Amino acid sequence: MKIAYFTHSLLSCWNHGNAHFLRGVLRELIARGHDVRTLEPEGNWSLANLLADGGDAGLEPYRAAYPELSSQSFAPGTDPAELVGDAELVIVHEWNDPALVAAIGDLRKRGGRFTLLFHDTHHRAVSDPDAIRAFDLSGYDGVLAFGETLSEVYRRWGWEGRVWTWHEAADTRHFHPPVREGAREGLVWIGNWGDGERTQELEDFLFRPANAAGLPLDIYGVRYPDEAKAMLASHGARYRGWAPNAKAPEIFARHLATVHVPRRYYATILPGIPTIRVFEALACGLPLVSAPWEDAEGLFRPGTDYLVARDGAEMTRHLTALRDDPDLRASLAAAGLETIRARHTCAHRVDELLAVVAALGAPQVERNVA
Repeated sequence: MKIAYFTHSLLSCWNHGNAHFLRGVLRELIARGHDVRTLEPEGNWSLANLLADGGDAGLEPYRAAYPELSSQSFAPGTDPAELVGDAELVIVHEWNDPALVAAIGDLRKRGGRFTLLFHDTHHRAVSDPDAIRAFDLSGYDGVLAFGETLSEVYRRWGWEGRVWTWHEAADTRHFHPPVREGAREGLVWIGNWGDGERTQELEDFLFRPANAAGLPLDIYGVRYPDEAKAMLASHGARYRGWAPNAKAPEIFARHLATVHVPRRYYATILPGIPTIRVFEALACGLPLVSAPWEDAEGLFRPGTDYLVARDGAEMTRHLTALRDDPDLRASLAAAGLETIRARHTCAHRVDELLAVVAALGAPQVERNVA
């Protein structure tokens, strides 16, 4: 099958978590013999920031890890029909310009013989619904939403029967336990500061407990203002700056454990949607402790695949136990890895995607569109 995926960026993972999942899915599709093209707007925000932060060398880890992947950049105003070409399946990510989203939908409405899906991997449908409603999706065959609670939002908007829950997952070709174990020390947290969505939670469930447990803490990520860096320093945490996602497995391999601190929307009104870092850390066999988060869809086995802390004091106790108990670390690592391999690899998600395409059937020229 010929597939075109419109992303914000495949090249850059700088504050762009969808690139992690996209790389794994596209790699899996290519391995199965599909003809895949990835399209990204030239000069996109994520790539511009990566180049400013790490220069062209910042792209080398991605290029080395994913030699089979490439992307085509396009200028504003490029004819969308030229971009879509002869693709049989077109997927458009929500971090694209609304005009482009509408133009591709219009191609489909005017007789485009391709299946067209919209891919939503963000909380804006509840945090900023007008931003999502600004997309004209009237020409789209369906929506891929990265959590059941998000799918439910789309159902309320009239997409009943045409929205599918498509969780993120780990690219286990790249994210796996180290071939050879080396020295491990302390905690690691890879995540971006963002817009104050979880500042208090990070202090309560990560910075203070790590310090109280006497565990060195390394922080990787971007968009950390001076006040955030000062907060880290006050708790003895070490800010390491941006790290390419392709380097994450070797970073994980140097540490004893990590912590999941969900953004507020995923801990409250969109429960059941974990960050992709949970999938990636467990795939690497890294023990994980989660701040309060409801696994509403039963993706994992809380207490077996990872530990759950209801408050900062319990987080400190869990981290102390992980520090002192290698058997506990080994048990969590094995259980988490088992669940990832059984249910949450990019190969599983490709199976799910192809099932959606099969369920939609061959595109029809005339359709009733809500």
